[in-house]
Amino acid sequence: MKLNNSPLIKALWLFIGVLFIAFMFIPLGKMLMLSLNVGDGIGLSNFTDIINSKNFRQVMFNSFFVAIVSAMSATFLAFILAYTVHWTNLPKGFKQTIKLASLFPMLLPTVTYGFAIIYTFGKQGLLTKMIGFQLFEEIYGFYGMWLGYTIYTLPVAFLLLNNTFQYLDKKFVIVSELMGDSRWRQIDMTVIRPLIGTFAAAIIQCFFLAFTDFGIPASIGGQYNVIATELYTQILGSSPSFERGSVVALFMLIPSILSILLLWYVARFNIRYDSVEHFDLPTSKIKDRLLAVLSSGILFSLLFVFAVIFIIPWVKTWPYQMEFSTDTFTKVIESSNLMRVYKNSLIVATLTAIFGTIITYAAALIYERSSLFKVGKFSIESSALVTNTVPGMVIGIAYLMVFSGSSISNTIFIIVISNIIHYFSTPYLMSKNALSKMNLGWETTASLLGDSWLQSLRRIVVPNSIFTLIEVASYFFISAMVTISAVIFISGARTMVLTTKIVELQHFARFDEIFILSLMVLLTNITALIFFAVVRTLYKRSLYGTAKIKTEDALTAPVV
Repeated sequence: MKLNNSPLIKALWLFIGVLFIAFMFIPLGKMLMLSLNVGDGIGLSNFTDIINSKNFRQVMFNSFFVAIVSAMSATFLAFILAYTVHWTNLPKGFKQTIKLASLFPMLLPTVTYGFAIIYTFGKQGLLTKMIGFQLFEEIYGFYGMWLGYTIYTLPVAFLLLNNTFQYLDKKFVIVSELMGDSRWRQIDMTVIRPLIGTFAAAIIQCFFLAFTDFGIPASIGGQYNVIATELYTQILGSSPSFERGSVVALFMLIPSILSILLLWYVARFNIRYDSVEHFDLPTSKIKDRLLAVLSSGILFSLLFVFAVIFIIPWVKTWPYQMEFSTDTFTKVIESSNLMRVYKNSLIVATLTAIFGTIITYAAALIYERSSLFKVGKFSIESSALVTNTVPGMVIGIAYLMVFSGSSISNTIFIIVISNIIHYFSTPYLMSKNALSKMNLGWETTASLLGDSWLQSLRRIVVPNSIFTLIEVASYFFISAMVTISAVIFISGARTMVLTTKIVELQHFARFDEIFILSLMVLLTNITALIFFAVVRTLYKRSLYGTAKIKTEDALTAPVV
């Protein structure tokens, strides 16, 4: 028996339904109508003009090409890291370092990646000065974006592969060796084939992220135009056109929807084992050392790109006056404007975490623990699926078209709502999975004892899903701190957040301040992760007694 279908359940469903209608379906419908607007009537000429444009076809080709290449390189590198973690006998500390370091880029906004790459590989970059020549002849454009997208999507690919590796059965390696298989055949049969579904999922997910990202092309794209920069130009460029921008935004939805469909399709290639046995594989020092070197090289390269963030702010004038100086840092701290922007980011991230957690948990609660009518549950599930296919830039554009000039335009409220809608899908699935695993008889027992719906919720359901709630809040907070795709269109001068301020500083070439703001984002996210880890551990201690806070738990929590 599930929770009673009380009036409160219906009220929650109604609230969530109104929220989706007002802040997702109406804006998307408005965008669709604008794309069909041709003078005094309705037509498809905006679409035909865009499709027949040679420039737009080149933009689409660039977007697909750089996203696919980046997705494949990120998945390949992530595979080496995940293979090293699970298929070698290297020390546990080394493996933990791989897990933590590979997730580091997720704590920074993507727009920072581009600037870090410029200051590492550019003509006056850190690496260029160290080795004496420029590694890439032209860092602006394809090569810079390829590097940026690879760094950006590698953590996601690693998480997917690392998770699947945990369910591969190592005893088949022993069987393969007993049968006398060659080394390559052994890898093919025991690792590659069981991972085919995950490989496809990782490439598709990385492609989706790269295709829809705005931060990296905005910072290092140069003349290599992609659809994200084309969309920005159509809406906020020198000759803005909402009609043409709507068409471009709709084109951005096509690969997003295809990605979701492909992810659903490749799920059938996942291999299930009846049981999984975990034990150490036979020792191979040559293989272990080779993979240790490869993994170290990947992680060193990954972290080296971000080294400039920690160096440039403390140098007087890079690269001409290399003396240590705190002038830039002091200027930022004493700047009321920049500190106000930082305060805005904290408010947005905190409110997004609080209300995002409440709303997604309520939606999952209605779906899994109530007897609400089928249409009601279907509306929630389908809305969550739609949010998973809509890129942040499209949400931002849609909000700009609908809410521009209204009382909520350029407010903290609209930024928080856009973040909740944009990131709704993953926390909703996390909450739904947690609630679906609970015994449905708990509510029946509570009801027989005379508990109301709210009492059942407070005494039974919420305490048993508290760890999921902490992870959901952590996910929302980190995502709100680093996102830029939607807020670039809907934040105003008084509601500007750190990521949009970084883009503004780019126009004035104030890169030292950009790196300080990036450091502030990074340190804030690390502090938040530690805070959530402490809360999680204190609660666990209250349940089970003494428990030790693990750094790994803190840094892996937001990306579950």
